[in-house]
Amino acid sequence: MATITKPLRHRVLGLSVSPVTWRRVQRFKANKRAYWSLWIFLALFFISLFADFIANDRPLVVYHNDQLFFPAVKAYPETAYGGAFETEADYNDPYLIDLIQQDGWMIRPIIPHRYDSYVVGLETPSPSPPTLKNWLGTDDQARDVVARLIYGFRISVLFGLILTLLSSVVGIAAGLIQGYFGGYTDLLGQRFIEVWGSLPQLFILMILASMITPTFWWLLGLLLLFSWTALTGVVRAETLRARNLEYVRAARALGVRNQVLMFRHILPNAMVATVTYLPFIASGSLVALTSLDFLGFGLPPGSPSLGEMLQQGRSNLFAPWLTFTAFFTVAIMLSLLVFIGEGVRDAFDPRKSVMEG
Repeated sequence: MATITKPLRHRVLGLSVSPVTWRRVQRFKANKRAYWSLWIFLALFFISLFADFIANDRPLVVYHNDQLFFPAVKAYPETAYGGAFETEADYNDPYLIDLIQQDGWMIRPIIPHRYDSYVVGLETPSPSPPTLKNWLGTDDQARDVVARLIYGFRISVLFGLILTLLSSVVGIAAGLIQGYFGGYTDLLGQRFIEVWGSLPQLFILMILASMITPTFWWLLGLLLLFSWTALTGVVRAETLRARNLEYVRAARALGVRNQVLMFRHILPNAMVATVTYLPFIASGSLVALTSLDFLGFGLPPGSPSLGEMLQQGRSNLFAPWLTFTAFFTVAIMLSLLVFIGEGVRDAFDPRKSVMEG
């Protein structure tokens, strides 16, 4: 009597995956450049998430009068430490430091500066060169470059990831609807995308940003208006191919609803080609934000930004540490994303699956 055996399944990060997915993961791990680029990028991003505990002008912990205070996550008035003012405590004030040390102690972060705090007591006018206290020097407003770099890296990566996620959702949905229904839906959708894609995006963004003071979410919405078309063509082509497959036609003949066919049966096939584009879309999102910040149409003034650091390097050519810091940060960040994208593209390459088979 013949027995039916289930295909062997593997586990990745605690999740059960099919043999096909397992082979893709192994091909990605075999690409050492992509594999290590992924881990380096994740490590840098993970560290930047704790920027408030790495670079901050507030102490992490203060012990005073048998009480613990956590200024890094909560603001305390000066009166909490025996001072005279109800305003927020200034932990760089020598008077307040003496009050705390008389009956307690405090633990400061590795970098005792925030992205918007000013370094006092500089030996040279700002922008000052790197020293043991300011590892990468200060900018032309006497702000610590390392602190701004950590905060700027965090906000840039978060912006790029959120924009990639939102634009992918909109673009995939649009391409899925176009490819599945076809006809006038596909025709009108393609004509709209052609007209929309031909608009001068940078000039429109600059005009809109000059009319309204952009915030993080406002700028995200503006870039989303033009970035969602990146995946529409890929998903549309895969959907046009998949909707005529036998199992899809059989499911349609059995009365399966269009929504179920689109999202359960067709979308997984389209996602194979879509995933390979995501790292490149993320790098494009980072470049867009950096470019707008460099031109002065990005995040509000004073925000930690890699583009603003590049702009400062251009304006202060006699301070090369500003230019080198911003340039190498952007270059390394984009290089890691490109290496990851190449590894994902090779891992999902169907030609390699045929060769392995």
